[in-house]
Parts: sequence; C-alpha cells; structure tokens
Amino acid sequence: MRFVLAIVAFVAAAVLIGLGIAQRTVFLEPARVSLTATIDGSEDYVVIQPDALAAHPGTQTLSVTGDGSVFVAYGRSSDVDAWVRSSDHATIGYDAETDTLVTERVDGVADAPEAAPPADGAVVETPATPEAPAADTATISPAGSDLWLDQFTGDGRVTTTIAAPEGISVIVASGSEDPAPNEIVVAWPLDNSTPWAGPLLVGGSALFLVGLVLLLLGILHHRRSRGPRRNLPKGPRGLRRRSAASPAEQSRALGRGRRALLAPLVLVPALALTACSADYWPTFDQPSASDAPTVTPGPTESEAPEQGDPVDESLPAVTEPQMERIMQTISEFTVTNDEARATDALETRFAGPALEARAADYTIRGTLPEQTQALAIPPGPLSVMLPQQTSADPTKGWPRTVLTVTESSDDAAVAPTALVLQQDAPRDQYHVVYTMSLVPGPEFPDVAPASIGAPIIAPEYKGLTLAPSQVSTAFADILMKGAESEYAPLFDLEGTDLDDTLNATARANEVQGANPTITLSVSAVAGDAPAVALATNDAGALVSTLVRRTEQSRPNDGGTTGFKENTPARALSGFTEQSAKGVQSTRDLQLLFYVPAVGTDEPIRLLGWSESLVSASEVQ
Repeated sequence: MRFVLAIVAFVAAAVLIGLGIAQRTVFLEPARVSLTATIDGSEDYVVIQPDALAAHPGTQTLSVTGDGSVFVAYGRSSDVDAWVRSSDHATIGYDAETDTLVTERVDGVADAPEAAPPADGAVVETPATPEAPAADTATISPAGSDLWLDQFTGDGRVTTTIAAPEGISVIVASGSEDPAPNEIVVAWPLDNSTPWAGPLLVGGSALFLVGLVLLLLGILHHRRSRGPRRNLPKGPRGLRRRSAASPAEQSRALGRGRRALLAPLVLVPALALTACSADYWPTFDQPSASDAPTVTPGPTESEAPEQGDPVDESLPAVTEPQMERIMQTISEFTVTNDEARATDALETRFAGPALEARAADYTIRGTLPEQTQALAIPPGPLSVMLPQQTSADPTKGWPRTVLTVTESSDDAAVAPTALVLQQDAPRDQYHVVYTMSLVPGPEFPDVAPASIGAPIIAPEYKGLTLAPSQVSTAFADILMKGAESEYAPLFDLEGTDLDDTLNATARANEVQGANPTITLSVSAVAGDAPAVALATNDAGALVSTLVRRTEQSRPNDGGTTGFKENTPARALSGFTEQSAKGVQSTRDLQLLFYVPAVGTDEPIRLLGWSESLVSASEVQ
C-alpha cells in the first residue's frame, strides 16, 4: 500500500511541478506591450500627445531612433504645443479601436503681435493671438528650453523611462541640423506575475518529499516482513558461489543507491527556492485609504459654467521642479559669465534693470577687479516661488512672470536674493529682470502656493493703496523730500536706512560739507522699467519697480572737478581728467515693495532693494 501511495504522490508532484514551471515558461505572458510610430522625416519636430502616452497604464519607456543626434524632452502639453505651434510638425495620437499610434501632420501658424494689456483691472489677461498665414520655417533646436521638465539627448538612439501624468506631452527632434528621428516606440510594463506558480512548485515539492518518505517506509517494511532465511536453496556449488556478491560490490551498489536518493533531495529544495520571488505568489493586500486615488472635486452647480461659455483653464507659469532647474541653469551661467565678464552673453539670461546693472559691473571690474556691485545668484534653495497664473491655452499666456526668493546654501549670513524673471515668448528663455537683496526687518507676506500661482496686477489697478505704476514715483519723491513728501505717510520707513542714506538733501549737505568748492545736485525719478506686480493672498501685491537717482557735481567759482581715483564712477566713465563743467553719475535702485489693498491700515513695506551704478560721465 505504501508503494501505491508513493507512486500517487510522485505522479501528483510531477503534475504540480510541471504546471508551476509551465506558468513561468510556456504560459508566461509578455513583460510589456509596445506601440510603434514611423515618421517620414519631413517634419523637424514630433509631439507625442497625452492620449498616446496613456494608451496603456504604467510608466512609459520611450525608444527614439534616428540617423543622427536625437533629442527627447517632456513638458506640460500647453507648453509643448506653444513651442511647436509656429513650425510644421507631426503629432502622434492613439486610436483605441485599433490599439495603434496614429501620426498626423500639422502646419505651423505664425502669430500676429499681441494687443496691449488693458489700462485698468486687477488681472492682466493676455488676449488670444490671431492666426497669420505664414509660419516659421527655420529649424530651431528645442534643447535647453525652460519649458521642459526634463530632457535627454543621444547619438542615433535615446531610450528613457518616464512617468508622465495627465497633461504631459513629449517633444522629439534631432537637436541639431540632422533629420528628425524616424522611429518612435512607446512601451508600457505588463503584470506578468504568476501568483500560483509558487504554490504549485512548493506543493509539488512537498508531495515529492511525501512520496519519497512513503517509498523508504515501504522498502523498510518489505525487508522486515521477509524475516531471516537459514536454509539456502540447493543447487550446484559453483552456482551458489557465483550468486554471492563480494563486500566491495555490495558497497558500490549501496553507494549508487544513496546517490540516487540524494539527487531528488537536492533537486526538490532547488525547485522550492525558485518560487521565492513575489511574482510567484498571490497577494491578499487590500489597498489602504491613502493608496486610493484622490479625486479633485468639480465645481458646484452654482459655480459650473453655463453650457456654451468658454472655459479658460489657468496654470502656474512654471512648476517647482521646472523652476529649480531654471534657477540652477541661471546660477551656473551667472557664475561663469561673471568670471569672464562676457557682456555680450549677458542678454542670454538678463534683461531690463538687472542687465544694465551687471553690464556696468563688468566695465567697472575691468579696471577695479575688487569693486563688484552685482548680486550673486545662488541656485537655491528657493524659499519663495510665486509664478504668474497664466492661461493653459497655447495661443495665450505670454509674457510670463515669476518671482522667487533664493537663499545661499553656503553662507547663512548672506541675505536672501529676490528675483523677478520674465519669459516673453514660448521659444525665449526666462530672463532675470530685477535682482534685490531682502532687508532683515519686514515680514514677507503670504502668497499662493507654487502649484496655483498668482494673477499679475495691471499697472494702473486702483484696488491697492498705490497703483503699481505710481509706487516708484512716490518713493522717488520720498527720497527727494523725506518726511515732507505727501507719500511719506503711506510707507513704513522705520527699520530701513534707505530713506536716510539716499535722502537728496542729506546727501548734498554731506558732500558739500566735505568739499565746499563744489555744488552737488541730486535728483530721483521713477525709472523707465515697467513695474511688475503679483497678487498676494490678502488682496495686496508684491511690486518690483525702479528708481533712478542722479548726482551732478559742479565746480564753484570757475574751478574744476572730476572723479576721484580708484572709484567705480571713474572706472565706468573712463573720464580721468578735471572738468570745468562738472561730472555726473547715475544709480539705479531696484526695489521690492509689499503694497496692501486699498481700505486697509497697513503701510507699504520695503522688502528688498539693490543699488547699482549704471552710468557716469562729464556733464554735457
């Protein structure tokens, strides 16, 4: 009976182990599914649309092949569409019925100049851009654009895995003058786990061991049941001698039997160990509440737009990872350019007052290497990031503005730097327009999260204590008249030395007292750079603006005067002689204010500022 049970156990074990192995071999499903799109090469850019990336669940593995260099980047769909909009390009979508990628050619559309923003109103809305018949035919590399969340380059092929959520597109190009890549493969992982392979292998191994035990017990029982045999069968003497095996032969036979039993004992645990992977076993874990997908509640019935009304979705101008990458790039560019004093390259990343201040700094340091006046731009961390709330429509949404405060990770004593950056068009980079060092006293106001952004405020908006366009004029008047200015009660000047240090009367008295042979005239006026205002959470605004301050030194009684030696003004002007007309220098004050909403008792607070010598010359 034991032999019968052992045979049954061996047969069942063979069936179970065979099924377990078959699940991981002949019955194993593919590890991924892939779709391929072929491009004819006539377009310079290819856009993989969100529906193509979401054709199957899971992360997307992109494999792009071309004859030359290959460039792949991904970003928000509205940004990608805006970048390629002016050029002929191909789009790759998804056909759910045939489960294939569909390629379509799209003609580029040139944009006409945008209309000027409204003169009044809380939010500046960029109007829709009318379409023009002509498109941009020049091939421009998308590599390095600030719109991308990440980018990859390679020679002949680029393969990368991304986890693109909804609203993300991929742009593919050559990244050079080479033809655009002609083959694009998108692959997604499949769940090819075999949850019953483990139980089958382990169960079969256990039955095999059971059968082996039953076999051994059967053999032992059979031997014991035979009992001792005292009388040998009669026969020829030679035959009886030949039938008796020698001790050596018996030992060899016993060894072969042990090896035969040892082989299954080694094989069975090996089969069991192959089932240790998690893919071999069923899982009974229930998703927790935290793992469940979150659903963003939609608008209530009263908030929902009526049927037929246009819906203009808003997005922040940049995402946090995108801004961190932009600031890293700008910081590295600034360090390298400041060392080389490459004035011509400054326009790559600087504009407006920040550009003028840094260009003057390079000229000064050409003569006085230690006389730097430009603020350093550390890469981060970013303590404040306030992007403009802009339209998701690729035909709108530019120019874009971002205000950020970056801190120095190397020296905690260095004051944080506030920067205002602007991007004029999709194919432009972000440029630093204002750079200001924060003052230690005033508290920074609460602003919207970076994932939401803030609306930009029109220059003449009347809902603030002062309209953004009037802030520089009011503060220039305070610098000229001090407490007697009509605007002085609107500002909180306690704790800041800007009004005392740069007060026109105090400055003139100080200089003329030290040198009675000259007459110093000081003027402060609003700069020609436009004010940039972003809304805060309390209906106020962060306003960045410019005040230009000029000093003219004229000699008395027919004398002469000039710039002192080894001074920034002399180095910047190149004027080393004495003049009977006099000399003059102009400094720019880049200023960051918090302007509260109208009707509040809060004063306007100066949050940060920087002073830069931008011009010097003989009085004409």
